[in-house]
Amino acid sequence: MNGPEIHVEFDPELLLFVPQARPAGTLKTATDGVSSLGHVVESLGVPLTEVGALLVDGHEVPVSHVPRAGEEVTVRKVAHPQRVPGAPLRFLLDVHLGTLARRLRLLGVDTAYEATDIGDPALASRSAAERRVMLSRDRGLLRRRELWAGAFVYSTRPEEQLAYVLDRFRPELRPWTRCTQCNGLLREATKEEVADQLKGGTHRTYDVFAQCTECGRAYWRGAHHEQLEAIVDRAVAMRAQLG
Repeated sequence: MNGPEIHVEFDPELLLFVPQARPAGTLKTATDGVSSLGHVVESLGVPLTEVGALLVDGHEVPVSHVPRAGEEVTVRKVAHPQRVPGAPLRFLLDVHLGTLARRLRLLGVDTAYEATDIGDPALASRSAAERRVMLSRDRGLLRRRELWAGAFVYSTRPEEQLAYVLDRFRPELRPWTRCTQCNGLLREATKEEVADQLKGGTHRTYDVFAQCTECGRAYWRGAHHEQLEAIVDRAVAMRAQLG
């Protein structure tokens, strides 16, 4: 681009995507006089899923605004909590976010997950077809136009990833109601109904069970229950503080 030059200032959180704007958080860029501001921001590296308000000379403008020479642009991050209108809040996670997917399901959040790499076009199409918020660390995926909605997961640590999703979207939590394996809903089950999945010690020790209504997997308060309960307790407490 070698047309009108504009001055762009980025929210500090967005500098991850725009290393050329560090350390001051600002840069000058030429535009072509035709492309929208949204296109310009994306071409600089920021997925529009991460963009909140766009200000030009202090006034909010739509992403379709065509920049003119000398404009001062401010790119803000998405406000928290982010509302996603038009469908119940539910998520789709790519192959790299398996631990986050299991923890969201543990909390009762409707979370689809692709355990194999099916490719960006297929993920974006599923997001649109099922109206799911795409969670990913893949910037290219989040730039696909067919996405229903999306969000970049900034951390590589599952604890921080979960805290971020809770803060950004504030989903309703219903712990222990979904299968961590397939996302199906759980129901109470008798020992006899799940006996074929129980080893001798488990069969003798436990009497309370649940079973997935989709894949049939059995659940009980086993050796790892205290660890899972700690994850749930922290998440529920955080969600309560967020309001």
